[in-house]
Amino acid sequence: MLEKENKIIVKMMSIFLKLASRGRYVLALDAIALAFAVYMGYALRLSFLIEPAYVTELFQTMAVFSLCVLTSLVIGKTYKTVWPRASIEEYVSFFHSYIFGVIAFLIILKLTTDFLRIPRSSISIMIFCGAIFMTASRGIWKLAFTCRKGSNGKGEQKAIIVGAGEAGVIIARDLIRYDNELEPIGFIDDKKELQGMTVASLKVLGTTKELRRIVISQNVEVVLITIPSAKGTQIKKIIDTLTGLDITVRVLPGILDMAGGKVAAEKLRSVSLEDLLRRDPIKLDTSEIEKIVKGKTVLVTGAGGSIGSEICRQVIAHNPAQLLALGHGENSIYTLLETINEAGIKIPVRPIIADIADITTMKTIFEKHKPQVIFHAGAHKHVPLMEENPREALRVNSFGTYNLALLAGEHKVERMVMISTDKAVNPTSVMGATKRLAEKLMLSVQQKYPTTAYMVVRFGNVLGSRGSVVPKFEKQIAKGGPVTVTHRDMVRYFMLIPEAVSLVLQAATMGRGGELYVLDMGEPVNITEMAETLICLHGKEPYKDIDIEFSGIRPGEKLYEELFYDNTHVDTTTHTKIFKTKLVPEEKDLEPIITTMLKESAEGIIDKAELKKEIFNHVDEIRPTEQ
Repeated sequence: MLEKENKIIVKMMSIFLKLASRGRYVLALDAIALAFAVYMGYALRLSFLIEPAYVTELFQTMAVFSLCVLTSLVIGKTYKTVWPRASIEEYVSFFHSYIFGVIAFLIILKLTTDFLRIPRSSISIMIFCGAIFMTASRGIWKLAFTCRKGSNGKGEQKAIIVGAGEAGVIIARDLIRYDNELEPIGFIDDKKELQGMTVASLKVLGTTKELRRIVISQNVEVVLITIPSAKGTQIKKIIDTLTGLDITVRVLPGILDMAGGKVAAEKLRSVSLEDLLRRDPIKLDTSEIEKIVKGKTVLVTGAGGSIGSEICRQVIAHNPAQLLALGHGENSIYTLLETINEAGIKIPVRPIIADIADITTMKTIFEKHKPQVIFHAGAHKHVPLMEENPREALRVNSFGTYNLALLAGEHKVERMVMISTDKAVNPTSVMGATKRLAEKLMLSVQQKYPTTAYMVVRFGNVLGSRGSVVPKFEKQIAKGGPVTVTHRDMVRYFMLIPEAVSLVLQAATMGRGGELYVLDMGEPVNITEMAETLICLHGKEPYKDIDIEFSGIRPGEKLYEELFYDNTHVDTTTHTKIFKTKLVPEEKDLEPIITTMLKESAEGIIDKAELKKEIFNHVDEIRPTEQ
């Protein structure tokens, strides 16, 4: 019998909630509420049985007051809101519209004293009651929706929320109100003043130091980290606390990834390596970035790559006149355009499929589109592949950069920013050597075209890029291992792509010409430890569930990377994460040397090994792998 009554209540509640999703039904209920508010205004002033002399006036007032308020609510798009799911912002918008409707009614009342004669006290009562009645109906919808989950049963898994801040509160309310497999049982927060308090109807159970004990005692199955500003070290510390407990950990994306998006339960995801490498949010001088980008024609080479595509996205955010997205691979450029179109961006984006080392094509592009700012991210970056293809590395990385820089000067481009790599410092590989040549070629062109500001921004590896070691490890883990690392002691600098690109844009605003900027990459990461962490994030134990094998350093690889040639000649800049050094002028003219090498290689005069040797001969800083 009780079960039958519960089903009837649930069905009635469901019908009641459906009314809230139909604007016309909400409007009809509002009209009734406003009419009743007018009646209460008269009844409380006169008597509940309205005297015949006031009946006509009562209906006239009902009509005018309801028409004014409802019209204002319609104009304010109040009836497009689904009230059971409404946020505080939508309630604020509702009250704004209500106030405008009341003001319109008072103006009409003032202009038509012969038509409507309402006691002042009645006016105050009806305005107050109108707000109360309409808010009450919306509040009941919200309450019914919130209680609905209780009728449907609780979540299947107990969850605890780490972080009782604004994001944590939003997540908690989402999980409580809506059907979900998770049942939040409380918060974990390190703030002393919150201990033992209730936040969003959930108790703060303790601090992160007590997390392991609470998880065990409360039989928690899922831990939700809801601190978008948390550093990677904080997240890693929480995960280490839960080692061996077979607990699922989910996390909100960082601030950079959350930009422009709302916090919601569906944004929670599994912890990734990127989360463990989070650093303090970067502060940018966006006004300076806008000065060099807004209203300009911006050319991005390598636009389909991981770094190039992120440059495109961030440049678009600063309102250029148009974006020229140049790449050699048609599929990657097509994918970039798809993501831009899906985002509803209106700024013209012109896809250009071209090779930067093709002088004739590049000249045509410059003459037709007249770029004003260039971000040069196009390059061959895969070290072992370039060891096998030295001519292609020299042709694209060195000659292509020189070709682009010359055209920039000839067409009076305002500034050109080249993306370089830490592998150009004391290079041991063809890729590193050709990028070092490109750095020097930029300076030689700067001396030839002083009105164009040429600059280089150098940084290390970025997580998530094509060719990055992380996707390779992920595939190996998915197959059950083993995970292959070249050397137990190999270390690399790593950075998140959005962070690196933000700093590239900031560095671009600083240069006056001839500068080489180096980004603060933080502490180098041991690749073996990275592999072990990734295995743990997949719920496996390194060397037990999934083995790690060491395959040996590949041709051209270093055991560790460097960012500067001379640490004693490094200057700080106005940004704490950007350092500056000067490019050293090259005594010899590299352009004819590179042209000759490319020609002799194409004609078969020199083979692959000889070309590689020639490249190294013209890079004074070269350091063979065995060193």
